[in-house]
Amino acid sequence: MTIVVGYSPSGQGRAALRAAMRYAARHAEGIAVASHQYHDPERGATAATEDEVRAELERAGVQCGDVTIRTSAERDVGEFLLSVVDEVEASLIVIGLRRKPPIGKLNLGASARRVVLGAPCPVLAVKDDPLTSANTRV
Repeated sequence: MTIVVGYSPSGQGRAALRAAMRYAARHAEGIAVASHQYHDPERGATAATEDEVRAELERAGVQCGDVTIRTSAERDVGEFLLSVVDEVEASLIVIGLRRKPPIGKLNLGASARRVVLGAPCPVLAVKDDPLTSANTRV
């Protein structure tokens, strides 16, 4: 089986990647990284390239042979993640969420809501790491 992780080079993307790696190691599953579009303050709307994703995985100590990478610059992140889930017949999808003030905790973003409601498998949502978050939006 395969775990799909929604990734962007942000605090929430890195938190999701770390959680997926831990889960994959425990359950001897592969990882499919779905690198999706995000807002980079310097470059605008962009997606991490396969090389950037592989570099992040190597920094985390992951053998890239156990990982497949899909990249997309399409605007609908939720649809992209769900298409990867269907493609690899995922057993789990891991997404990262931005930290929100107390009043906003009840609301998921549109993409996260789409994934949670549309996923055919369990969804693990993790909070971003406030120390590595660059205030980027997913």
